[in-house]
Parts: sequence; C-alpha cells; structure tokens
Amino acid sequence: MAERRNKTIITCAVTGAVHTPSMSPALPITPEQIIASGRDAHEAGAAILHLHARDPKTGRPTPDPDVFMRFLPALRDQTDAVINLTTGGSVQMTLEERLAAPLRAKPELCSLNLGSMNFVFSQMASNRDQWQHDWELPYLLASDDTIFKNTYRDIGRILQDLGEGHGTRFEFECYDIGHLYTLAHFAELGLAKPPFFVQMIFGIKGGIGAHPSHLTHMLDTADRLLGKETVVSVFAAGRHQIPFATTNAAHGGHVRVGLEDSLYIGYHELAESNAQQVAKIRDILHGLGHEIATPQEARSMLDLKGADNVGF
Repeated sequence: MAERRNKTIITCAVTGAVHTPSMSPALPITPEQIIASGRDAHEAGAAILHLHARDPKTGRPTPDPDVFMRFLPALRDQTDAVINLTTGGSVQMTLEERLAAPLRAKPELCSLNLGSMNFVFSQMASNRDQWQHDWELPYLLASDDTIFKNTYRDIGRILQDLGEGHGTRFEFECYDIGHLYTLAHFAELGLAKPPFFVQMIFGIKGGIGAHPSHLTHMLDTADRLLGKETVVSVFAAGRHQIPFATTNAAHGGHVRVGLEDSLYIGYHELAESNAQQVAKIRDILHGLGHEIATPQEARSMLDLKGADNVGF
C-alpha cells in the first residue's frame, strides 16, 4: 500500500441530506444549530467540516445559497476548520441547484461524487409511525425510484467550474470500485490533480457493502491507480461508522464521522451531537497511537488554497 501520512485527518459531516428531523433531536437543522454543531465538532478534533444546508423551518435539504451564507461566514469566523461544501446536495436536486452554493462560496474543498448511482434510504421509513413534517415520509420512500446523477460530463463540469475556475479542491467520494477508475480517468486528463483526497464510502444501498475485504480491495486499487500522493479517508453508514473508521485508521488512513452518516453513538443509542462522535473516534485514534491533524496540517496535506481565499 501507499505510504500514509503520520497524522490523521478527522472530517465531520454535520447534517447531510438523508436523515430527517423526526429521526433525531440532535440533527442540526437551522443555521444557528449548524454553526454550534460545527464549532463543537471542530473543538472536539475535526479538521474538516463537511456541510449541507437545510430549510430552517422544515428541515428539508436545500441548495439555496442564501441559506448556506447564513452559516458559512460564522463557521469561518468561529473556527479555523476547513469548510467542505457538498456538490451532491440530495438525490432530488439538479446539477445547477447543487452547484449554486459552491460557485458562490468558492470554498477550499468540495465533495464530488464520482458517478451516477442508485442511492437508496427508503428502508428508514419503516422505523417510525409519526413524522414532524409532511415531506419526510415521501422523501424517504422516493429514494428507491430515484437515481443520483453525476455523469462524466457533470464531473468534468464540476472539476472545471469549481476546480479550474475557483481553485477549489475536492473530496472525491467513491461509493464503489468503479469510481476509483473514474478518478483515474480524470487524473489522466489533467482535470483531477494530486494529491487526491479520496473518501471511500461503504454501506449505502446502491454502493459497495460494508465488509472489511471490500475496504482492503478499495485501498489496494487506489494505491495501484492513483499512487502515493493519495490521501484516503473512509466512512461507512449507520452501525458500520466507527468500526470502518477504526479499520482504515489502522491501515494508516483518515476518518469521517458525523450525523450525516450515522445518528448513533452505540448500539440503539442516539448520539447527542456531532462532537460526541468526533470525540469517540478521536479517543480511538489516540489509543492507536495516532496524532490528530490540525486544520492547517490538513490544508498542507491536501494542498488547499487557504481560508483567506474563499468567497464567504
């Protein structure tokens, strides 16, 4: 395997676009909640904050740049975390909607899903009978008949408009082995540039399963295709979150936790906050003998442009 960095980057995915308000009282919804939750996660050890936006009244995922701008400046002022904006948005958003906030904000880092795929979370609808908002149940149920679209043309546009246009770098989200080959293709074209920050994702229905042998296969393939300049982070959905992060850390890689990926801190125990999940993986990393990367160290590893060069 490629030589890994000697400090571990913790990413916290603060709210996401899958879980709905009825599922957990800890899920940040309003700009004020996202600010507080992101700040606390950063103080607990997260160098990178991965951010989506929610309609403050209903909690529904929104691509509205004005909503993003209600929390981005505050997080920049109150932390030195790397701000990582989604370009994935949700499965129900168009590419133009998904790009609206990143193109205005010009962040240091954006996520970039490396392919069109089924992204199914309708199974969550069976876990409860009552919902706070009318949109939640139909939103969940629709996911088994909706395709998340990111074609090669879409990926190329994102790399050019955000990467070439604004100096934004990318968290390349790989939900299956073929996505690594897609990244290698864009690297050959010169549109994706090293060091590659690869986020391997396991346990999403429609993507690769959460089995340890799959992680080994993905790591070996990334090493072969992308080389030693690859910075590999891992997250897994639901109950697999902490075990997979720990396994990747044992391989010398980096980790992602957060309420976007799992609402839990233990078996059938809801997490109280994003910071609680960050603190848990931080303590595990310390137990493995790892040092936690600061935001400035993460910026150096990922060759980011710096917080002074963003648009918020």
